[in-house]
Formats: sequence, C-alpha cells, structure tokens
Amino acid sequence: MTMEVRNKKVVLKHFITGTPNQTDMEVQEGEKLVLEVPDEAKGAVLVKNLYLSCDPFMRGRMLGKHDSYIPPFQPGSPIEGFGVCKVVESSHPDFSKGDLVSGMTSWEEYSLIRETNKLRKIDSNEFPLSYHVGLLGMPGFTAYAGFYEVCKPKKGETVFVSAASGAVGQIVGQLAKLFGCYVVGSAGSQQKIELLKNKLGFDDAFNYKEESDLVATLKRYFPQGIDIYFDNVGGPTLNAALLNMCYQGRIAMCGMVSQQSLSNPDSIQNAYVIIQRSLTLKGFLQHDYIDVFPRFLEVVGRAWKEGRIVYVEDLSEGIENTVEALVGLFQGRNVGKKVVRVANE
Repeated sequence: MTMEVRNKKVVLKHFITGTPNQTDMEVQEGEKLVLEVPDEAKGAVLVKNLYLSCDPFMRGRMLGKHDSYIPPFQPGSPIEGFGVCKVVESSHPDFSKGDLVSGMTSWEEYSLIRETNKLRKIDSNEFPLSYHVGLLGMPGFTAYAGFYEVCKPKKGETVFVSAASGAVGQIVGQLAKLFGCYVVGSAGSQQKIELLKNKLGFDDAFNYKEESDLVATLKRYFPQGIDIYFDNVGGPTLNAALLNMCYQGRIAMCGMVSQQSLSNPDSIQNAYVIIQRSLTLKGFLQHDYIDVFPRFLEVVGRAWKEGRIVYVEDLSEGIENTVEALVGLFQGRNVGKKVVRVANE
C-alpha cells in the first residue's frame, strides 16, 4: 500500500530588500503527498530530506533579481538549498530506493527532484552525513578552489581570512596552515576568536566589532603586509585590507555578507592601491572549478580522516527551526557551519 504523508515545507512569503527576517518565511503544514514518483515525472527521484544547509547565497535568491547566476525563489513556494537526502522512490536508472545523495533540494520533508544530474551519490560512510553539505560540499569546495585556484599560495605567505569561523573561512584557514602560511582570521565574538586560535589552528585572530580602526588593526597583525586576503564580507574590511596588501597580493572575493542591502551596497574605496601594488582581485563561484572537485574530495577527505583538518558545525533540529536557523546566519549567531537536521536516516 502506498503511503501518504503531510509534507511540511518552508515557504518564502514575499521578496525581501535587506537581510531576511523570520516574518519573510513560514513553515507550512503542506498538502498530502503520495510517496511515489508520478508517471509524468519520468527520470525523477523522490527523496526524504535529512539535512538542510543554511548558506549566504540563499539571501540573493530572496531578492527577486533575475540577473544573477541562479534564479530567484518564488514567493508562495518552498525555498531551495543544498541538502543530504535519502531516496524513497526512483524512476531513474542511476538511483535506487535507499540511496543517500547530496545536492540541491527544496526545504520540505520530502522532495521530488527532477534535475538528477545535480545530485551526487554518497557511497561512503566514512564521514558524518551532514559533512556532505559542509566540509565535503559546496562550502568546502569553495574554500579549496578559492585558496588553491584563485589565491595561488606560496609557502610562507601571509593570509587574512574574514568571517573565519564560518562554513568556508574555517577551511580556508586550515588549508593555509597546512600549506605553510601565516594565518590570521577575523570574526564577530570572543567565542569565535577562541575557536579560531584554540581549535582551528589559526596563528591569531581578532574580533572586528572591537576594533575602531581596521586599517591599523590589520597593520598590527600584518606588519609586513598581507599576501592573500580571502574575503567573505566585503565592505569596510575589504577597504582596510586593500591598504595593507603586499605588492602583487591576491584577493579572492568570495562573499559580501556585511552588505545589509545588496541594492545599495558600500563602494570599494582605496581602489588606487590595486594599480600601485599590482594587486589581483578575483570574484569566483565554486562551480567555475568543478574539474578539480575529485581532487578536492581526495585531499580534504584524507586530511580530515588523518586529523589534520577539523570541522565545526552548528546544528539545529527539526524543520520547525529552519527559518530561525537561516535568519540567524545573517545575524552572526552561528558558530561554524549552520545545518538543520530535518530527519534521521
């Protein structure tokens, strides 16, 4: 007998203008769902969502802009993000009932996924399942590609990482240390600073909220200048970093989480330094470097198994808490990679 369930889902109520608030989304009970792949969805898979990933890029999809690399969410429909799922039913030859997969899914308890080419089968139980949306997923690959392919580090160089305790920053810093660099990170609380120095192995770290002059702060931590800046925040931190860059320094522009309104962002100041010091600033998306993904999995996976990389998660439980978890990401409440466990395997 085919089962029916009430499929709870997280719905965007309307497009936003700044950072998301809890009133912008709601958890709905959802309609009844038959746990089978409908006849008209040939090649699709029906999955049970186990873990949902909270990521900064999701804010951009709430703005209603159509000129981005990824289309906006649709008000009244479930939002989407990266997740770890278990296949409940499949009409695709490459996926079977019981398979564990990671990839883009809807924020609901069960999802029908038609674009199965974007799913990656999880064949190994060597890692916690949630790591496939973190350390071994988009954030980890963003860190790996950004550091190695964009920053092109040299042993002994100085590296500054903003939002350093987050999903991407914590990996960048550890990769830089393993490579033989001197690494300083910034974050927004004393708890995060202690984490960077005592668990993640950064050489030093500071709370940007306690610094009145970021230019002077960076000069204090990098008296000889910064060779590599991995930028996750933009805004005043980027402007201060520019004035502290070494000749032929590199800046990987990964995120702009400090910009409360992407429709009226802060401008880049001190741009003349880019010419004076022959700097390279490069924006990038992790899928630009998808050809090195297998190498990333091998290198980072081995480093974690050997204890040379640690990974910090901030885990919430239940689909009822997804909205609070996502909103908290933009308020800096998370310590480590923010993930919501929707269900046990």
